[in-house]
Amino acid sequence: MERDYITISEINSYIKSVIDKDFFLNKVFIKGEISNFKNHTRGHLYFTLKDDNSRLSAVMFESSARNLSFVPEDGMSVLIEGRISCYPATGSYQIYVEKMEMDGIGRLFIEYEKLKKKLEKEGLFDLDHKVLIPKYPNRIGVITASTGAAIKDIMSTIKRRYPICEVILFPSLVQGDGAKENIVRQIKKADEFGLDTIIVGRGGGSIEDLWAFNEEIVARAIYECKTPIISAVGHEIDFTIADFVADLRAPTPTGAAEMAVPTIIDVQTLIDNFVIRLNKNIKNMVNQKFIMLERFKRSYILKNPMSIYEIKEQKLDNLVESLSFNFKNLINNKINKYNLVTSSFVMRNPEKLLDKSVQKLDMLIKSIKLLNPLGILEKGYSVVTKDEKAVTDSSKLKKDDILNIKLYKGDIKAKVMEVKNGK
Repeated sequence: MERDYITISEINSYIKSVIDKDFFLNKVFIKGEISNFKNHTRGHLYFTLKDDNSRLSAVMFESSARNLSFVPEDGMSVLIEGRISCYPATGSYQIYVEKMEMDGIGRLFIEYEKLKKKLEKEGLFDLDHKVLIPKYPNRIGVITASTGAAIKDIMSTIKRRYPICEVILFPSLVQGDGAKENIVRQIKKADEFGLDTIIVGRGGGSIEDLWAFNEEIVARAIYECKTPIISAVGHEIDFTIADFVADLRAPTPTGAAEMAVPTIIDVQTLIDNFVIRLNKNIKNMVNQKFIMLERFKRSYILKNPMSIYEIKEQKLDNLVESLSFNFKNLINNKINKYNLVTSSFVMRNPEKLLDKSVQKLDMLIKSIKLLNPLGILEKGYSVVTKDEKAVTDSSKLKKDDILNIKLYKGDIKAKVMEVKNGK
């Protein structure tokens, strides 16, 4: 009996056609963990999806991989949308991934990193914005759940360490719906309460439980708060956005209480040290004053108090003598000046001074008359002008030129009859 044998390629192709025709396998949604991840140089991604019991080969071509919002890594939990088919060359079936996103915590981590970068770029984490926490507060506000372990730890720690401090609770939701709005509202309320410090936080939990402290509105409320804030969210390994914005980050709620207040023993020790230093300073001051007093008691002045009076008396005498001497010299100088003035020739012969002034005036009048051109004309001289210019050279004239002759009294207009040039 003859049998028809088929090739491996044929059976693999048949299996592929059967799988490709299955409606359920053409669109599947799978949740799994990435392992054996390889990023091909051409941009294709090859990896294995696994759960606790099974494995499935997966490939994501570059055309789909370019739309990923994260970088896949081994151990990462992902949500995948794709189709199941057979790869004929090996006869193995695999999922062809069309879309992939991080599952649960992965998505939250992406949002966390995105917001962290945004707020850091805006300067909400800058150190120059942070303020120091008061060392010796009178009133501390605590924003947390009223029934949680956090408030109990904070209250007991502050009461034990620094019982003179007043603690005011501002109860708030710390997880779930409405938690972020409730925290913001209580921060704003506490900021108007005249507190020295505010503690914001809660006990430990999953990243989902702590997520209210990774919300942007909570971060901005902490940043805008004028009262110093200590962030105390979760355990020491937990970091939230609130931790980066707050003025101080505490590893736990108990740690926040320890940072917010000193111990009463430390305060008492500090006061004792101040008292010791104060007593020492007072003692030193008293000793210095006592030494100064002893020095004064041994001084010459105190032993001979009249010497101060005698010295002052002597100085006064010297000043009186000096004043008298200077006053007499001033009077004598004025008398000498008066005698000198009254004995002068002018004071004794004032009419001589008047005669000299009259003579000087006559001489000035005569000089003015000599310089006056009209005075020359009065003696019979005249001034000859042509075109309003004085004629001083006959060579500048010609026959029939019209001249103007100015006399002492009146003017004459004349015509040149003949010109004789002088030598």
